[in-house]
Amino acid sequence: MNHSHFTIRVREYQVAERRNTRISERKIPKQARSSELVSAILQAATQVLEQEGATRFTTARVAERAGVSIGSLYQYFPNKAAILFRLQSEEWQRTGDLLGSILRNRDVPAGERLHQLTLAFLHSECEEAAMRTALNDAAPLYRDAPEVAAARAAGENVMSDFLSELLPNLEENQRLRAADLINSTLGNVGKHFSETPRTEAEIFDYAKDMAEMFCVWIREKGADLQ
Repeated sequence: MNHSHFTIRVREYQVAERRNTRISERKIPKQARSSELVSAILQAATQVLEQEGATRFTTARVAERAGVSIGSLYQYFPNKAAILFRLQSEEWQRTGDLLGSILRNRDVPAGERLHQLTLAFLHSECEEAAMRTALNDAAPLYRDAPEVAAARAAGENVMSDFLSELLPNLEENQRLRAADLINSTLGNVGKHFSETPRTEAEIFDYAKDMAEMFCVWIREKGADLQ
C-alpha cells in the first residue's frame, strides 16, 4: 500500500471513529469514593486540556495526572471523547444557569437584563478563554453524537423563554429562530472577543453595545422593551 492510500485509509478510519464514538459514561458513581474518583479524573482532565490542548489530550495523560490507573478511568469513561463531552456539558450547564439566573429575574427591566447577560457572558468567556478554546478544538470528537443536542438545550430554552415574555405573539418557530440567533451571536462574538486580553472597561463597553444591538432588534420585532 502506497503512502497516499494509507493516508486516505487512516482519515476514513478517523471519520468513522468519530461517528461511532460512544460518549455516554459507562456508569454513574453512587458511593462517595466513586464520586471522588470521578471528580479527580475531571479535575485532571481540565488541567491536561488547559495545558496540553485538545490535540495532545489522552486518557493516559489524564489518568497519570489524576493518580489513578487507566483501568479505573475506563470504568467510568469509555474514551477521551466521553471525558471531553462531560467537561463541555458542565460548561454548557454553568452557562445555562448563568443565563437563567439573569433572564428570569423579572424584577429587573428586560433591557437591563440583556446588559447584565452580555456582561456576565463576556466576563466568563475572557476568564475561561484557554479552556473554551480547547473544548472548541475537541468538539469534532463528539459533536455528531445524539447526546450533544440534549446537553445544549437548556441554555437555548432559557433564551426562548425570555423572548416569550417579551414577544408573546411571536410564532414558536420564529421565537426559536430568534433565540438561536442571539445564542449564536453571543457564542461567536464571545469567542472572538476573548482571543485578545481585555480590560474591565473594554468588557463593559463591548457588552453594553452588544446588549443595545439586541434591544434594537427585539424592539423591531414588536417588544415594548424598557
